[in-house]
Amino acid sequence: MSFLASFFFCLTLLFALTTPVVSAQDAKGKVPELEWSDLVPKDYQVEIPTSIEHIGQAMAGPQSINAPVVEELDGKTIKIPGFVVPLEGDDEVVTEFLLVPYFGACVHVPPPPSNQIIHVTMEKGAPASAFYDPIWITGTISTETWKGDLAQVGYKMKGLEVAPYDDF
Repeated sequence: MSFLASFFFCLTLLFALTTPVVSAQDAKGKVPELEWSDLVPKDYQVEIPTSIEHIGQAMAGPQSINAPVVEELDGKTIKIPGFVVPLEGDDEVVTEFLLVPYFGACVHVPPPPSNQIIHVTMEKGAPASAFYDPIWITGTISTETWKGDLAQVGYKMKGLEVAPYDDF
């Protein structure tokens, strides 16, 4: 991660810890918390590397850009943990970022499959300091694809809330 990206990430975390959050709830009063495996259709088989050599090849290989998404998630308000790759903003506010399941994805290592990346936009932005550690992001997810310089993405989200995640 570049120095500038690291700086933005630390600054965002600081602001997120001091910023009030917006509540997003389902009909029962609670936002469903998803895991990254929930973004993969149940009938989709992923090839699992079986040796150190295969793991290395998978890490160095191209991104799986047409990984299927879970269509039933389209339009739902969800909460999911992850790591941030900032795309747009400044040293105070980030308005656009990629949410990924592990640190360094799309920056230090090849991107995960497209159904394991969420392109997030936040109208008012989120404090840049919130993005140096894992976070929870709450927002409305869609199965719309997005493509940028770093990766192709299977999901988009209109972010409503960013909060620190302490259990990673």
